[in-house]
Amino acid sequence: MVIKTLTNRHLAIICASAILCFGAGCNKTEKGTQALSATNMDTTVKAGDDFYHYANGSWLKNNPIPGEYSRYGAFEVLEEENYNQLKEIMTEASADKDAKSGSVNQKIRDFYNSGMDTIAIEKAGITPLKADFAKIDGIKTTADLMNVIIDLHSKGISPLFYLFGAQDEKNSNAVIAQLYQGGLGLPDRDYYVETDPRSVEIRAEYVKHVTHMFELCGFSNQDASAKANNVMALETSLAKASSTRKELRNPVANYNKFNLDGLINATPGFDWKAFFAGVGVTGTQEINVGQPAFFKGMASMVNTIPVDNWKDYLKWNLVNSMADYLSSDFDKANFAFFGEFLSGTKEQQPRWKRILDLTSYSLGEAVGQLYVQKYFPPAAKEKMVKLVENLKLALGDRIQNLTWMGDSTKLEAIAKLKKINVKVGYPDKWIDYSSLEITPDSYITNIMNSNKFETKRQLSKIGKPVDRGEWGMTPQTVNAYYSPNMNEIVFPAAILQPPFFWLDADDAVNYGAIGVVIGHEMTHGFDDQGRQYDKEGNLRDWWTAEDSRKFEEQTKILVEQYNAITMLDSLHVDGELTLGENIADLGGVNVAYSAFLKASEGKDLNEKIDGFTLTQRFFLSYAQVWRNNIRDKALMRRLKEDVHSPGEARVNGIVYNIPAFYAAFNIQSGDKKFIPEEKRAMIW
Repeated sequence: MVIKTLTNRHLAIICASAILCFGAGCNKTEKGTQALSATNMDTTVKAGDDFYHYANGSWLKNNPIPGEYSRYGAFEVLEEENYNQLKEIMTEASADKDAKSGSVNQKIRDFYNSGMDTIAIEKAGITPLKADFAKIDGIKTTADLMNVIIDLHSKGISPLFYLFGAQDEKNSNAVIAQLYQGGLGLPDRDYYVETDPRSVEIRAEYVKHVTHMFELCGFSNQDASAKANNVMALETSLAKASSTRKELRNPVANYNKFNLDGLINATPGFDWKAFFAGVGVTGTQEINVGQPAFFKGMASMVNTIPVDNWKDYLKWNLVNSMADYLSSDFDKANFAFFGEFLSGTKEQQPRWKRILDLTSYSLGEAVGQLYVQKYFPPAAKEKMVKLVENLKLALGDRIQNLTWMGDSTKLEAIAKLKKINVKVGYPDKWIDYSSLEITPDSYITNIMNSNKFETKRQLSKIGKPVDRGEWGMTPQTVNAYYSPNMNEIVFPAAILQPPFFWLDADDAVNYGAIGVVIGHEMTHGFDDQGRQYDKEGNLRDWWTAEDSRKFEEQTKILVEQYNAITMLDSLHVDGELTLGENIADLGGVNVAYSAFLKASEGKDLNEKIDGFTLTQRFFLSYAQVWRNNIRDKALMRRLKEDVHSPGEARVNGIVYNIPAFYAAFNIQSGDKKFIPEEKRAMIW
């Protein structure tokens, strides 16, 4: 998954200067269960016909999706366990009446308690936004419009586009200003322009939703409808100027460095000097403009679209950004569209979970400190570091033995592999929240204060050297990532739990689960995006032309395989959109299996535990991590929006390319998913 650490909570896909993730969430089985459970399986399905359902069929049948989820699987089971762990922390903090003013405990206590104070939130209604509405109503000129855009950006609300500080793609030691397309209320630009029935339906329902939200703000149905149509027209113009998700995956195309005068000349009509000064970014002369065509179109729109239309758009940005935190009428309407209609979710999560999420997000490393103290044993970190070293050795061996890569490129690849930095558990230095004011009196004030704090913290990095000790995820995040600019892999404490990581399980299970996570993240350094960065994290072509051509030949096989995977009868996985994650999955399994073989030297791989050989347990462990049931609407969204393939495809799309899998389960040419050897994908 390609993301940037930004202050806007609704931002998901940002830029090619990437954090590439294993996936959203993960899995922990209930305490006391086996590391690998045969009760999850359906052995009436042949392993050669459908390994995903062979490994997970019974679990899928016996675990319907709870109402609060659009997808439910191993990831969400661990998420539930993580909620319970964090709830203990929040419960203790919320009851701490003696917490010192300004302390981490005081901030966590007051943030969480203010979010749970529904009486005060209901009483406030839309009142917390009235001052901002008044500023928007006061817009009369383009200069006034600019002042409100600046004000909203400073508060972590990002109309039109995103501004953030991140490493220069070609000078990874420096942080520069980054501008990136945005401004849309729907989660993908394609929803505004495509003519398929689902996109047409989404547009119609979106206009109804925006109309309803304006009505909740106090406007008549007629005025609300007119405002919603203005918003839709304006956002559609932005969408037409936007790059597609596939185009956003090209780091070269999204690297366009300007100085301030160059940016002003390229986007006439937008007062960038006032904007940068207004958000507190002064003296910057290096600005990466991710999508120049978008910004040129956006600047033209600012000067040609009537001011009253912009007022409607800015009010919608404000309400849409804050709807989750207002009174229940706004909150429920927001869920009805984005949760129920778009994703098929039947009911909202309990309020305590939602407030817990926001507290954990807004005070991420403050909560992280308490989480690590309570739930992260040092032995887990020690074992993880050893596993990572074993995986590094295995990937190095595989690179050396590649038949399609030349010697000079191999030398660069090995140098990059050796330079990969590894972070496990939690940062050595925590974020200082002392300047963030959290009050017991107002939830929305706390949200806004935390947004301002994080916006200021992120923008303050611009023009400074890179802090290589900083983390892009909190310790309590159930995920892992690779950063090509940092050339590092990061494993937060929360993912180091079953079924990804077992302190006492056999090697086959751990290498099939956390070993694949490690290999996946390492392989991101060599996927179709990551391979374009060198060992220092700079965007530089270190490949020979012939090796690049051969790499693309190898990846084309994987693209075609995934394009052929059908979901919901007629929809397909997008092999190009998901290519980076599919390469990392394939590499992760291959590298983890190689490391497993090294760790198992002298052992009998045919030895059985609970009826399965060690090699079978490796592949079953991998497959059971990805078990999930998913609602049709959620799957439709993910096929369009998500750079990760669905869980079923992450299993079946990978294992039938791996020779050891065929041997372990005696897969034969007559089996439904058998792939002839010459047509299998083998990249790393």
